[in-house]
Amino acid sequence: MSRILKIILAVNLIVIAVLAFAWPHLMVSPGKLIPGHAKLETDCFACHAPLLGAKSKRCISCHETEQIGRLTTAGLPIKKPLTSVPFHQELTSQDCVVCHSDHSGVKRYRQRGQFKHALLQKATLDQCQSCHKAPVDPLHEQISGTCSQCHSQEKWTPATFDHDKYFALDRDHTTRCVVCHVRNDYRRYTCYGCHEHTPGDIRREHIEEGVRDFKNCVECHRNANEDDIRGEFGRFRKEGGEEDDD
Repeated sequence: MSRILKIILAVNLIVIAVLAFAWPHLMVSPGKLIPGHAKLETDCFACHAPLLGAKSKRCISCHETEQIGRLTTAGLPIKKPLTSVPFHQELTSQDCVVCHSDHSGVKRYRQRGQFKHALLQKATLDQCQSCHKAPVDPLHEQISGTCSQCHSQEKWTPATFDHDKYFALDRDHTTRCVVCHVRNDYRRYTCYGCHEHTPGDIRREHIEEGVRDFKNCVECHRNANEDDIRGEFGRFRKEGGEEDDD
């Protein structure tokens, strides 16, 4: 009895194996292909190597690397490219299957929504707007510079920069960025664009109070509250006791 059972099992396995190789699109396909690959629906081995899965080398037999995102496999211009500038040519590795599946039964783009920028060449990393549209909200419209000043390439949100950590934009300080950051240079700032001070007056007043470091205003002044003074100046006032509210 056991011998008959083994024979039956062996026959079934053989039949399944034959069917899997004869009609793989019916037996093992995870779903329909994307429209551009529809003509390959019944030709699994156009992309897959037997028992080894999809191979990138088979992709470039139809898709020329230098034309991806520019021309179709028929040599016609792509009417609706995914990005304004093709980026596939800038990848450090031309391994298509790292990102693409192309079957509707699984994620067609495995990295979709979480593209790893580490795949891009170093020279391309700061060229964000070659692939991404610039934000048009009121804040970003004021900014000219690189996205990496506030954002990381791992996640767009949350932004890595917290302005309140340096200076709270409260009361009269809700102004345009360029007022404090001249020419939108966020490595530097000035308070003299609004305040009726001169460097000479500021120097004289702070020296009279015993404060020697007065070039970096936000070291002590973190918001519009004149009584909220921190750092060296704030410590001096408390030690003097005259203006200490505690």
